[in-house]
Amino acid sequence: MNLLSIFNRKEHLFQDDLNHIEKDLHEIICNSSILVIGGAGSIGQAVSIEICKRKPRLLHVVDLSENNLVELVRNIRSSIGYFSGEFKTFALDCGSKEFEALSINQSYDFIFNLSALKHVRSEKDPFTLMRLIQVNIFNTIKTLRLFSSKNHLKNYFSVSTDKASNPVSMMGASKKIMENYLHRESKSQKVSMARFANVAFSDGSLLHGFNQRILKRQPISAPNDIKRYFITPQESGELCLISGLKGENRDIFFPKLNEKLDLIKFSEIAKEYLKSLNYDVVECDSEEDARNNAEALISENKWPCYFFKSDTSGEKDFEEFYTSDETLDLDKYKSIGVIKNEIDYDEKLLNKFELEVNRLFEQKAWKKNDLIKLFKEFLPNFNHLETGKSLDEKM
Repeated sequence: MNLLSIFNRKEHLFQDDLNHIEKDLHEIICNSSILVIGGAGSIGQAVSIEICKRKPRLLHVVDLSENNLVELVRNIRSSIGYFSGEFKTFALDCGSKEFEALSINQSYDFIFNLSALKHVRSEKDPFTLMRLIQVNIFNTIKTLRLFSSKNHLKNYFSVSTDKASNPVSMMGASKKIMENYLHRESKSQKVSMARFANVAFSDGSLLHGFNQRILKRQPISAPNDIKRYFITPQESGELCLISGLKGENRDIFFPKLNEKLDLIKFSEIAKEYLKSLNYDVVECDSEEDARNNAEALISENKWPCYFFKSDTSGEKDFEEFYTSDETLDLDKYKSIGVIKNEIDYDEKLLNKFELEVNRLFEQKAWKKNDLIKLFKEFLPNFNHLETGKSLDEKM
């Protein structure tokens, strides 16, 4: 399948910029030791592959998923092959004591943290939501401090999200709060970040679900009123790589909007996707209608689809990479914008947020509203969109 054709594009977003800085990237990587945290997820794998293309002196990849790490190794060995540098994977939780032990015994020049709970649906219950806070915010700070204390780390990169711009979801707000904590850390450790759009066919995404529905011969469903920007997994890896290796302190990289990148409805992507597989789209009136007619329609090379209006919590109807009060550099790169940040954080607010989260955690009982209240105290303009419905209630 040609991903670019589905998005009506002929070339990758960042190719011109990569051509311009490729020599620098190669020289940095081949002389560096690099750690990728969350390296077996879709974006983490993309970053790891981009690093391996440029033959690192040392690459270590950490992830909770032992199976996905195995596939990462197989993918790299079957495509890029081998290089003279050290390449190891570790099936570890980056919040664990085992990871702490790794930090004591190993130093790195660059760290890429791609570990995150990235789905808006993760706020559906208070327990998963608390884990989202721990992973997206506090594990980020913990892993940074473990390695920056050695005064060897040249840059710590952490992935953010476009949903951190004027957030309406707890996931987006958690990344905005993470950015604030990284501002404090940036006084003693250089950091950089990236905000970007939906990564097409990344694990767990709606488009990845399209693949699963095809394999299982099940109907496809998608909202017809939600627009998103889409980048390929390769492009997500490239943007993170450029930010992590070339970004200045507190920089946040994002894809510049141009003729190559435009908002597209999920329902339109579904149609283009099925067209690329030579299926005719049949729009059904309900989920039940789509399920009941799936077998008959698919046997005729037609695919049942149910398109609906979104009504779930935390879903913005459009995406934005920055806010009106952020300072931008739109000249340095052709297809990449950079948000330039001065140090800006409230020490008391950071400490209070952490104390309150730990207090709730120690109680071992909390409600979603407790955490929403904390988020709103930290981000006064946080306009949480709560409908009482989750994507888990959708097909």
